[in-house]
Amino acid sequence: MLKVITIKFTSASSSSGPFDIFDDLGNTIDVNVLLNDLISGKSYYVDGVVNVIIIKSTGKCKITKTFSIGVIYTNELTEKNFKITHTACIWTHLNNVEIYNTFYGNIHPYIIEYPFSYQYNDEILQNVKDYTKAYKYFKEPDGVFNYNDKIETDDRWFNKAVLYNGQQSTGILELVPKPMHNLKEYLKYPTYNINSKTITYTKTDNFYKYNTFWSLVKNKSIPLFLTSCENLSIDKVVNQSNMDYGKRSFKKDTLRAKDLKIRHILDNRSDAHLVSQFITAPSQISYL
Repeated sequence: MLKVITIKFTSASSSSGPFDIFDDLGNTIDVNVLLNDLISGKSYYVDGVVNVIIIKSTGKCKITKTFSIGVIYTNELTEKNFKITHTACIWTHLNNVEIYNTFYGNIHPYIIEYPFSYQYNDEILQNVKDYTKAYKYFKEPDGVFNYNDKIETDDRWFNKAVLYNGQQSTGILELVPKPMHNLKEYLKYPTYNINSKTITYTKTDNFYKYNTFWSLVKNKSIPLFLTSCENLSIDKVVNQSNMDYGKRSFKKDTLRAKDLKIRHILDNRSDAHLVSQFITAPSQISYL
């Protein structure tokens, strides 16, 4: 015999969900249920012998809770209002020396932005040279952190960059190491993707270097960035609808202004300890 249960959240973190729902018999009731659906209330048919419901949040904040099935009247259910809480998930740090920007199994971006201000004349950006040290640490058998048990690597660095000024932007530049001793692979770059452009970087004389960029802005009267609703730690994201990631054979505007900002992002790995020290952006005066 079946019975009807109604699941309605009265409090939760705004970042909770989506949710998978199970019963105490091991049956799956529903999967990928959105938070808004459970705030409004959602009903299901379950076996009459089911006494406990298990709800798992499968998003960035993973948490599992069990609830006993009880009886509640309709007026009590409708009178309960939803409240946002901020205690659903607590981050802990420094438990594993081999990971850095990972929190509860999710990689969060490491972002650093450098501002440049030029003198009276506009200047044209030519390339970027970044002096960053990338370390790999080794886990000690006794679990005690050792600052000396590390090596400096050449193949770990930022995987994205955004170069921009007040009216120009390169959009998302995906950075990959230059294929060494393989001209065929090297000639595949730059690669034009739907929401990014992939270019290569090299490391010489302890500098990470890259170029092959130009402004991709479609309309200067539309904002270059949008506010991120996903994470309050991220101040802005590229307005992709205003970027043209095509080849732009005849519209490769150089980055030319009296100021420049270089934004480096690492969001595809968490086993690299990046120590950013300084960056240079060689440019030339523009007399136009």
